[in-house]
Amino acid sequence: MNSETVVTILCGLAILVGVAGTIIPVLPGSILIGLSLLAWAIWGGAGTAGWVVFGIGLVFVLAGMAASAVLTGRKLKEHRIPSRSVVIGLVAGVAGMFIIPVVGLFVGFAAGLLLSELLRTRNFGTATSTSWAALKATGLGMLVEFGLACLAASTWVIGLWVSVATS
Repeated sequence: MNSETVVTILCGLAILVGVAGTIIPVLPGSILIGLSLLAWAIWGGAGTAGWVVFGIGLVFVLAGMAASAVLTGRKLKEHRIPSRSVVIGLVAGVAGMFIIPVVGLFVGFAAGLLLSELLRTRNFGTATSTSWAALKATGLGMLVEFGLACLAASTWVIGLWVSVATS
């Protein structure tokens, strides 16, 4: 097995982890995909195809990251949810990850968000509705970023096929 094959396998695994990372926040996500595409373009031996794949894939990666941030931010502003509540949710999510295996990150995030909103609004109904809106906004952002990460990964797979077929 030559070095280009090793680089291709490692980049493929890193892209897979990156796609999973758009849904599982503990793993690196879109940035890992972009770096993997760059590494494959430089050391994968694909030549021009590698750079074309990197360019197209990077557009998908950047679009996913931007869309996720914009969609989530817009919804949070629309519902007047402060950043403090999201940060508390993230901290509680990290703590939950150690307390409840597998689902603790998500349970902790939701619980921390609800608690923060309850302390802020002093009304359980309002806190529930704003927390639900924040969870939906976060989920929508993750879904869009996941879809575009899948497109970037698909671009790499197509580029790999083209590279193998033309060599």
